[in-house]
Amino acid sequence: MAERPAVRASARDPFSRLGAALWGLFTAVNFAVSQIIVLSLLAVVGMTVRQLPTFAFRSPSDYANEIARLHDRYDPVLGRTVVDVMERLQLFQVFTSVWFSVGMVVLIISIIICTIDRTPRLWRQSAEVRVVQPDAYFDPRLPDRAVVAPRLDADAVRAVLRRHGFRVRREEKAGIAYIYGDRHQWTKMATLFTHLGLILFLIAGAVTARFGDELGMVVADGDTLTVQPIGTPGLLLVRNFGFEAPGFETGRPTDFTTDLAVYRDGELLARKVIRVNDPLAVAGYTFHQNGFGPAPEIVLRDSNGAVLWDGPVPLTDRAAGLPFGTMSVPGRDLGLQLLLQRGADGRGIVLVLPYRVSGFDGSGSPVTETLLPMALARGEVQTVPGIDFSVALDGFTDYTLLIAKNDPGQGIIWTAFGSLILGLMITFHLPRRRVWSRLSPDGELAIAGRSDRYVDHDREFGAILADLVAARRAPGPA
Repeated sequence: MAERPAVRASARDPFSRLGAALWGLFTAVNFAVSQIIVLSLLAVVGMTVRQLPTFAFRSPSDYANEIARLHDRYDPVLGRTVVDVMERLQLFQVFTSVWFSVGMVVLIISIIICTIDRTPRLWRQSAEVRVVQPDAYFDPRLPDRAVVAPRLDADAVRAVLRRHGFRVRREEKAGIAYIYGDRHQWTKMATLFTHLGLILFLIAGAVTARFGDELGMVVADGDTLTVQPIGTPGLLLVRNFGFEAPGFETGRPTDFTTDLAVYRDGELLARKVIRVNDPLAVAGYTFHQNGFGPAPEIVLRDSNGAVLWDGPVPLTDRAAGLPFGTMSVPGRDLGLQLLLQRGADGRGIVLVLPYRVSGFDGSGSPVTETLLPMALARGEVQTVPGIDFSVALDGFTDYTLLIAKNDPGQGIIWTAFGSLILGLMITFHLPRRRVWSRLSPDGELAIAGRSDRYVDHDREFGAILADLVAARRAPGPA
């Protein structure tokens, strides 16, 4: 009676009630299903709506450029206001959004709490064994029960069960021997490996989405490009020592490779000729060969002959089915559009169209003013009215398109995969079987069997019964 007030006080404790309510919420199946549905819907949005590339978050200008492209894509269909709302709701970066991250964290917590809640019950089911069962448990009218006629002894029963892979225990009560067999007693605990695998998969996805990095890198022959933003400690640089595509001149390349080197703080870390399905992995990044294209070598000089630009310009886009690209002119408010085509004599011709952004229209799109075009063959130099520099085409080279991927969750994924497969293999290939038997003093055996759902119980139980019948003693002299 003295303890009742304490129990009532605990029941009125708001923190206890809150904890119990949260525990009940996180262990509820409906809550878990709701979380999965919400995350699935977000994933569908992320796979349907074009997402911002990783490099868009490397600088404000990259982000602004990519958002402008999304407006060009979706404004005619949805309107600029809706697209702005989608941007604020992070629907263009679903897998790194606050909503998706919070949902993943809540789901991970739910699985952990469900596992903690279920573990004591699994342990009891595996560890607590009742050898002695009441007589009613062996009623032959119940399923999976049988009675073997007299002339059996305990040693024979134990031998049969052990031959079938059971761990045998024996207890006696009132002159009756109870013999219990258990095979794969701890299989139910393998569920913990499965739950651990699911938790690690979710953690790996969250780690990759939040801390991973994937970007496309366009590197012309002989060029060097930074992998991370300028100012990153231990900045990585890649250098393209040479791109080759045998058979490219015929229009049917048999292979394409890049002689790629990776540097950190000026020190060479690795160098390798990479190709499709044979990347270079170094410093946490994997560099994949993904594509290639032409890069005309352009030289821009001002009226005094000073060089404004000297290098290849990768044509990474297409216009009218032809390689197309743009470049800004250093020190000028001008840009150049470049289109590569083949002349009547088979030579490569670069059409150059200078343009200037003169303002923006009502929808926020830039308004451009185009100047006179130029057509340049290899070795030619031209200029047009309205610009104070010359444009020269020194020749042609190629660029290589690399995918640089840093996936910090990769190791976690492999661990998750191993844990999940281990749990499933144990669950499906080592299901639990149990046999209870009651041996009367006259040698009559009552037996009952149970097994997990993945077992052909009738066949196995029948084989045990056949061996028990064969193990009966011969009748003694009359």
